[in-house]
Amino acid sequence: MRIRGRQLTIRQVVCLMLYYGIARYLPASTALLLGGLGKACRGLLCKHIFKRCGKNVNIERMANFGSGLDIEIGDNSGLGICCMIPSNTIIGDNVMMGPNVYILAQNQKFDRIDCPMIQQGFSAKKQTLIGNDVWIGRDVLMTPGRTISDGTIIAGGCVLCKDFPAYSIVGGNPSKIIKSRKL
Repeated sequence: MRIRGRQLTIRQVVCLMLYYGIARYLPASTALLLGGLGKACRGLLCKHIFKRCGKNVNIERMANFGSGLDIEIGDNSGLGICCMIPSNTIIGDNVMMGPNVYILAQNQKFDRIDCPMIQQGFSAKKQTLIGNDVWIGRDVLMTPGRTISDGTIIAGGCVLCKDFPAYSIVGGNPSKIIKSRKL
């Protein structure tokens, strides 16, 4: 099987089928009943899917990462419940991600006015880079190609539409610096 010109191994195909068919529906890691089993199953499958998967990674239930083939995720990091990330995302170490985080890979084109936007297609895909020691709150939406610097906190409900310096606390729609963690 080929995805984006890459040949998938049988192991990757089986792991993707098991993840999307069963494991993503298992209880959240915090659930008293079978939470640990759900976390372990999702983590084991993602180790065989992702390009790089660190130690103590937590992939929460209902996370969607496309084929996941080019995802890199560092030690002690995780994908939140019901998050949706493109398959070319790079996530550093010690990254916390809340529920319903949505990272866009591309936008609709709208440059031409001589034809409907629906016929103009999409922009080129951009990669999102998330540094180390980052906290991304609940319901954050990131526009394509964001770089989140080390130590940054993204407040819940934020629409992240530009990049900010390291150790920033960012929130709002549109996003802006609330304050710096460096004092």
